[in-house]
Amino acid sequence: MSFRINTNVSAMNALRNLNTTGMEFAGSINKLSTGLRINSAADDPAGLIASENFRAQISGVTQAIKNSQDALNYSKTAEGALDEISRLMRESRSLAVLSANTGTLSTSQLQANQTQIDLITRSIDRIAQQTQFGRKKMLDGSAGVNAVIVDSVNLKSMTLSGEIGDQTLSADGAVTVDVTTAATKATHTGTRTTAAVDLATYTSTALGAAGSFSINGLTFNVLATDTFGAVVQEINENSGQTGVVAEAVFSGGNGQIVLRQTTYGANFKVNLVDASGVIQAASGTVSVAGINAVADVTVGALNPVTFTAGFNGADGLTLSDSKGNRIKLTEAGNAVQTLANVAQVTVGTAQFQIGGNAGQTTLLSIPNFSATALGFAGLDVTTAAGATAAITAIDDAIDGLNLKRGEIGSFMRNILESNIRSLGVTKENLSATESQIRDTDIADEMTTFTKLQILQQSGLSVLAQANAAPQSVLSLLR
Repeated sequence: MSFRINTNVSAMNALRNLNTTGMEFAGSINKLSTGLRINSAADDPAGLIASENFRAQISGVTQAIKNSQDALNYSKTAEGALDEISRLMRESRSLAVLSANTGTLSTSQLQANQTQIDLITRSIDRIAQQTQFGRKKMLDGSAGVNAVIVDSVNLKSMTLSGEIGDQTLSADGAVTVDVTTAATKATHTGTRTTAAVDLATYTSTALGAAGSFSINGLTFNVLATDTFGAVVQEINENSGQTGVVAEAVFSGGNGQIVLRQTTYGANFKVNLVDASGVIQAASGTVSVAGINAVADVTVGALNPVTFTAGFNGADGLTLSDSKGNRIKLTEAGNAVQTLANVAQVTVGTAQFQIGGNAGQTTLLSIPNFSATALGFAGLDVTTAAGATAAITAIDDAIDGLNLKRGEIGSFMRNILESNIRSLGVTKENLSATESQIRDTDIADEMTTFTKLQILQQSGLSVLAQANAAPQSVLSLLR
């Protein structure tokens, strides 16, 4: 041991260790007071990089959840407006059905019904033009794909979403419909033949036997004195219940009864149970279905997409693809042929950023829901024929509206709500990982804090002893 006064190495050593402990003690206090293990890049450079990346992801996911909620509110606003349009169309249909009852209504009553329908038409146009989310209009066609019919002779209606098949509609274009299979109505020609001179003789011929038969569940009872013409007439008078009409035909000296569905497609059948051999040569049952139309639809420069009919109970002229897009052929268009430029598509969509990263978007296409676009404008219920035509037009408009409402509902439930739940789980797990990297483990840090606190106190005590050590040299100078 050497005895020096000018240089107290022991005190310097104690002071250095005390300073180190003091810095660590200050750092521990900082971690405990902020709750963060990493308060600056110097605390853990690699951990800071990972933590900041996770924080950016968490921030993006948090905003994506808010975006999805906004998109949900946007969709609810549109669906609510469409619900009101649906209510107005149901009311119009009731007025059209009432107006078809011309036997009990006066001219003034029919005109009153027409006035109500005209006002409803104006209300539908007002809703389509004025429904907004903030300053964005929703139902005027600016937020969706719109198809304007060019060839109304062959194409009755067309409804498109933002996708056709597995392709996205991103550009305007003309529509070509290549009908590869024409729809048919279910038809059955009775096997019972009756010899006659001509058709008039056949229809006036008595059955000669009493009995009954049923068509699509409705039973018809006939007497032996009833004529074939009377049977045909009775079937036709009840076609509203059965959906089947009858016709007496005459060929090769024999007469027969032909049954035919009034609607195209495989969903509409002729089910005949002939227990008495009125229409058939012998008692038995017959079930005949129609054929659904099939067409390849091309929009602009996209690849053709096959549309098939009969979806969800629809008739054989109403065709849909896998995305729910729909076209309806007229009877004139129901033939194997290529219908070029039957409609013009203009594209506009509402895009939503529903993910925390680039490209994580979704689209919702809401077309024009004006009365004209729905095929609702210009209805005339002042005549029986006009009222009947109005019922058909309103039914088509309701079908198109319901299809789009179902699409919006599916968008809300299966995309937005599902996405919100999924993003919530993602945010939770990202936050847990970021917390593990950056947050302080309080229990562990308190252990370190206690150790440093004791080291600091002992360091101060040792420094004091080291500073007092040179005084022992004075004993040598006495």
